[in-house]
Amino acid sequence: MLKGTLAYIGIGANLDDPPAQCRQAVERLSGVSGITLERVSSFYRTEPVIPESAGRKQRGELEKQNWFVNAAAEIRTVLSPRDLLKELQHIENSMGRIRTIAGGPRIIDLDLLLYGQEIYEEEGLTVPHPEMHRRLFVLEPLCEIASYLIHPVFGVSMRGLKDRLDDNKTVERI
Repeated sequence: MLKGTLAYIGIGANLDDPPAQCRQAVERLSGVSGITLERVSSFYRTEPVIPESAGRKQRGELEKQNWFVNAAAEIRTVLSPRDLLKELQHIENSMGRIRTIAGGPRIIDLDLLLYGQEIYEEEGLTVPHPEMHRRLFVLEPLCEIASYLIHPVFGVSMRGLKDRLDDNKTVERI
């Protein structure tokens, strides 16, 4: 058994075949040296979230995009947060991820949500993920595999964050 830190990864896609893209990302994640895949949530069909910063034209385009498939994975890793992020970005890039607009369509998206109980901030990386507590599409799958987990900044369980969330976006298990 690999020693290391429990970390949680958000997984999402809405281009090509999103369930297949998510499965492939999980498979690639499990093949990374220094990572052991512990658990993966069910897949969820989720309504796109439009960033508040989106202008009228951009908002209209984003509202027309396909719905997402989202999941969460629990991993154990000996990689540092920065090295783990590099591995996640390598998987995204190898699967054809092109970064365009925030909230826009993507073939795969892998987010480092939590890294143990660490609070980590440096250029290009903030852990816990700064928006996770506002996103039902993150909290629903995360609650399936780790509802008891305490958010290191807020001191509240994932279930507690989800229960307090005012988000009426659709999130359905598939």
